[in-house]
This record gives sequence, C-alpha cells and structure tokens, in this order.
Amino acid sequence: MDKWLNLDWRDLFCEALRLNLSMGCFFEFCSIINAKSGLCDRGCAFCAQAYPDRTKAPVYPLVSVEQMLEGAKAAKSIGVLRYSIVTSGKGIKDAELERILEAVKRIRSEVGIKVDVSLGILSREQLRALKEAGVERIHHNLETSERFYPEVTTRINWRDKFNFAMMVKEEGLELCCGGLFGLGEDEIDWKLLADALSVLEPESVPINYLIPIQGTPLEGDSRLTPVDCVRIASYFRLRLPKSEIRICGGREYNLRELQSLAALVVNGFMVGGYLTRPGRDPLLDRQLIRDLGLELVECSS
Repeated sequence: MDKWLNLDWRDLFCEALRLNLSMGCFFEFCSIINAKSGLCDRGCAFCAQAYPDRTKAPVYPLVSVEQMLEGAKAAKSIGVLRYSIVTSGKGIKDAELERILEAVKRIRSEVGIKVDVSLGILSREQLRALKEAGVERIHHNLETSERFYPEVTTRINWRDKFNFAMMVKEEGLELCCGGLFGLGEDEIDWKLLADALSVLEPESVPINYLIPIQGTPLEGDSRLTPVDCVRIASYFRLRLPKSEIRICGGREYNLRELQSLAALVVNGFMVGGYLTRPGRDPLLDRQLIRDLGLELVECSS
C-alpha cells in the first residue's frame, strides 16, 4: 500500500486540497449524449445497458446528426466546456463512424464546443479520422485494476482496454481514462488502477461511483459512503498530479451533501445527467462552484 492510503481521510483531503489549489482555482463542466443505447453484449456487472430487459434501460440505434448537434447546443447553454458523444458496445461500424464524423464537424463549426467521443475500442484509422474531424479527446475507462476486472466482466480483456488507451496517446489524441468505484474492489485495486493510469498519463481522469441499478448483478450493492468518495477523489488527485480529475457518474447518489467538499480536490464535474440516469439541475452545480469561489471555465466561442 502507498503512503496516501495510510492517511486518515481528512489528512488525505488536506494534502489533495493543497495540491489542487496550487494548480489554480479553475473548474470545468463536461456532459455527454447517450448516442446509441442498450446495444451491448459485454455483460458488465454494473451497467444498465448490458441488461435492458431487466433494467428497462433505453434501447435505440445511433441517433441522427441533428440530435447530436442539438445536444451540443444544450450543453453549451449550461456552461459545458466539453461535450462527449457516447455509444454502447465494443466498437462502432463504418456507417456509424461516418455519421459521427459529420456530427463532430458540424458541432465544431456551428456550436464551437470541444468534442470528445467514447465509442469503445477503435482502429488506428478510425482514431485518425476522428482527429481530422476535430475530436480532441478520446474517452475509454479502465474501470478498475487488471486484478479485479474479471469480477466486472469476463467478456472484455482489461489489457485490450489498456493497450487501446495507449494507442490513443500514440496517435496524438488526448486521453480521458479513469475508473468506477464501489464494485467490491479492495484499496489495493485503487493503487493498481492509479499505477496503470500513471503509465498512460491521461489528460483527464473521470472518477465514477457505482449506482446499484435494479436488474444488474450489483443491484443490491451500496458499498461507498460520502467520506469514501471524497477519499477516492483525494487519492487520485495526489497520485495523478498532472491530470485533470473530474467526478462523473454516481456523484449525487454517493456524495450527497459532500459534493462541495469533493469539488475542492478535483477540476470538474459531469453535469446534466449520465448514460441512463438523470443528474441534478446544472444551475445548482453552477451555484455550488460560485459559492466555493472557483472559476468556471466555459466555451469562449
């Protein structure tokens, strides 16, 4: 175990706060569009889209260019700096890629917001096409440590995910890569995940907390307290000092009244809702950031 995990959570938080303040009091919002939903056979134990017949998660093919464009406009209107197009499944087909490329180009020219994508594991050619269209950052979470990952699913190889994340960097794209916590992992898995992320050096590290969704294998699990969540955010802030740390899925459910505390040790929130679950009113998040005296970095165009 490393030195940070041996600290009391309050001492860990104070160390992370000092580091974060030294980086400047800026804060960012990101948001997503669930552009293709429920069409996945990867069987991840936490995911509503893997069990749509039981979870009642929405199921639909890739949405239109206009829907992706309207989502970007809505995101910009609430102060979002980065907007991500997300699809379910291991990867995308060429016809889907062409539609996404058209959407990216129009979003960049008509809305001006930064565009990221989360499209599963892609080829080098697909990555290059996305980069040329204007995508700056590829999102691909490792979720947890290589040691624990078989407890999440046996249909995806963790090493394939890691190698794809490395390929994203090799192609000159920014990488958004983090994890999901509360799956039943041990603290050693936090360390091992942080070790892997230290090798990848992602520009952004999303921290997600499990929402135990009815109909998934983890429906009865609720392992994290708000203090646990602050501790996780603080730990990854300290382990990855060069990366942006942002809190994404499960924020409201798990942090509850400690959202403002967690905001002090990270650089951003995902706002406006998640893949299959709503978030809270983004106006409340804007007020929270103002109350903390942080500067919200918004799209300038």
